[in-house]
Amino acid sequence: MSEVIIRQMTIQDIDQVMMIEMSSFGVPWTKDIFYRELTENPYSIYFLIEEQGYVFGYCGLWIVIDEAQITNIAILPEYRGKKYGQALFQYILNQSIALGAHQLSLEVRVSNLVAQKMYRKFGLIPGGVRKNYYTDNNEDALVMWVKL
Repeated sequence: MSEVIIRQMTIQDIDQVMMIEMSSFGVPWTKDIFYRELTENPYSIYFLIEEQGYVFGYCGLWIVIDEAQITNIAILPEYRGKKYGQALFQYILNQSIALGAHQLSLEVRVSNLVAQKMYRKFGLIPGGVRKNYYTDNNEDALVMWVKL
């Protein structure tokens, strides 16, 4: 079995990340958004999970002073259910701590119970609701937090 690695995303990875984005979200981000996140946003850092150079997941993170915010996290559908999301999320938590964050937050669809269950395994708890947060269907977002 080949080795799975997690590493920082580069501009050269955007095309592979777009495949994940398109298969994971009803309103995917554009290449331009990822490019700006990597080149213009001083608070952002993105990580990939890959096997033999094949990127099958990614996670975006903003660190502002001592707070971490997950911007997005996705795993290709055929790789879901194999604990890769958990491995990537654990890595992100460790990176957040190493970068000086004292708490981490994210938004998740209220209907995405699978993701919520995973986040709860890492100690995240609901902190509020953002009404009509998702533009594709006006679904609410559950805001989840954890002290690091």
